[in-house]
Amino acid sequence: MTVLELSQKWHLASKLTLSNYLEICKIKVVLMLVLTAWIGIALAPDMQRGWLAQMMSLLGIGLLSASAAAVNHVVDREIDKKMARTRHRPIATSQLSIGSALIFAFIIAVIGCALLLIWSNLLCTLLTLGALVGYAVVYTLFLKRATPQNIVIGGLAGAMPPLLGWVSETGSLSAPPWLLVMIIFTWTPPHFWALAIARKNDYQRANIPMLPVTHGVAFTKLCIIAYSVLLAIVCMLPYLIGMSGWIYLLSAVVLNVLFVGKSINLYLHQCEQRAMALFRFSISYLLILFVALFIDKWWM
Repeated sequence: MTVLELSQKWHLASKLTLSNYLEICKIKVVLMLVLTAWIGIALAPDMQRGWLAQMMSLLGIGLLSASAAAVNHVVDREIDKKMARTRHRPIATSQLSIGSALIFAFIIAVIGCALLLIWSNLLCTLLTLGALVGYAVVYTLFLKRATPQNIVIGGLAGAMPPLLGWVSETGSLSAPPWLLVMIIFTWTPPHFWALAIARKNDYQRANIPMLPVTHGVAFTKLCIIAYSVLLAIVCMLPYLIGMSGWIYLLSAVVLNVLFVGKSINLYLHQCEQRAMALFRFSISYLLILFVALFIDKWWM
């Protein structure tokens, strides 16, 4: 084998390894979390911290979120093997070893903590670590396997980034960012239950007690409608307390009318495609809603 061939082989292996590490970080999910944390920073009182401190804080939150995702891949590896949606994940297919994944998760968690301690504050660091433990351990290891309310209870960890962004800026807790946490917390169950309906057979095969498996699809659809209505109500709170203006209000009304409408449409039709359509829309919904919050803040 020539030097050129060895070089090409090494380059390909390195590229594949990097791809595996990025995949266990759930980059798209982490980017969404970082975006909501950034909105938390944008809505917080201006503390004159500077953009570099803010970016380093967001990077720290992102790295700890990625670490939690990597641990999730390790803990769920046997479940992932049984589900069509996840059976090709790097750890499930042994493309990445458990030891390598855990070492990687530990390293990026330490870097994330260091960034938060240096560029943010101790309270933000502790809250972010708490969110990591809540998702990677409490939810993934226990709740996910124990109760059909797993995503309701465990959703709090994933709802924390706006609060983390706010606290990274101010160093203190206050009521406004908790409203943003409430929005994501209320959004999480209908978002995941829509996916669970579409992938019910997967969850059943993996013996995961998601709501459609334990209580049936019809009941889950009713719960989705109930939570989508509750979400519409919660979304009004930032406007009602003067945290946002008419741009956010208009966006929230339109988005929630669509969300409730799609939830009712899902209830009326027995179709996996409609469940996946609601799941995909819910991602765009949250992205647009938080961008509207930022635009509203900038406009005001």
